[in-house]
Amino acid sequence: MISRPLDLLNGRLKLRHLVLVTTIAEQGGVLRAAEHLHLAQPAVTRGLREVEQILGVELFTRGSRGVTPTLFGEAFIEHARAVQAELRRAGERIAGLADGTAGTVTVGTLLAATNVLLPRSIAALKAERPGITVIVKEGTFDSLVPQLAGGDLDLILGRLNPIEDRPDLRQIPLYNEPVLLVARAGHPGGQARALADLLDYPWILPLEQTSLRRELEQVFHRDGLPLPPDRTECTSILTIRSLLLGTDMIAALPALFVRTDPQLLELQVPLPSVRRSVGATLPETRALTPAGKVMLSHLQQQARHLDAREPGPVGD
Repeated sequence: MISRPLDLLNGRLKLRHLVLVTTIAEQGGVLRAAEHLHLAQPAVTRGLREVEQILGVELFTRGSRGVTPTLFGEAFIEHARAVQAELRRAGERIAGLADGTAGTVTVGTLLAATNVLLPRSIAALKAERPGITVIVKEGTFDSLVPQLAGGDLDLILGRLNPIEDRPDLRQIPLYNEPVLLVARAGHPGGQARALADLLDYPWILPLEQTSLRRELEQVFHRDGLPLPPDRTECTSILTIRSLLLGTDMIAALPALFVRTDPQLLELQVPLPSVRRSVGATLPETRALTPAGKVMLSHLQQQARHLDAREPGPVGD
């Protein structure tokens, strides 16, 4: 009689024992189980005896029509089936992770590419491989790079920032997109042709630690102008859009964001010196996971579609 809990993790009980016992139960006898498992009957009988000795109980009663699980046998068979099911699921999950049909990919995103490229890429990925979970984290490049280096992000998507001092990073250009000065449709500065003509309006500028902010400061400096005195600093695209539509504020935004929103107006003051390349930043020494590779592949595919179809994202 069993007087204390059994230690079934001491190495004596093997996976083959679980398979053998459940097969005997399913086939209704030792001989049929042996035939099903392509084993000799003595081997199956010996294996069953080993399990019963480990457990200290009989798992089956023998009769003229085969075997019937005892109370102990029914309990053990239930758990043996559960263990095998979990192992099958583990195998399926590992296979899914290996071939990119499952898993998680985490994308850090900047202002550029958030409203067109990334949503289209996610939609295409989910249509093809719904088992992959996509996590999107928004931030500035400087705030996202430590997360990328630490493994919390698989890649960063947005305007490509200089990485000459970061040999641990590499970049893949995806498409070119100009940055435009933007206001609401009907803005009183809609006919302006020079940056100086817009200086008296309130502006929305990127945060100081962003490369776009530094490039805009250079534009003002080149024209001999100070930064607009009435300014708000923001990188939240939803907040920027709401402010633009509700006020006379001006902002510098990616062209695709402007050209897909009929409520926004592209101002006629160009920003030719602002970089246009949008792409993915990845760790140099850490390979992408299979799910990450699938995400990058869809980003590249959708970027080619943008180059071919969208008005003016390349070479403006």
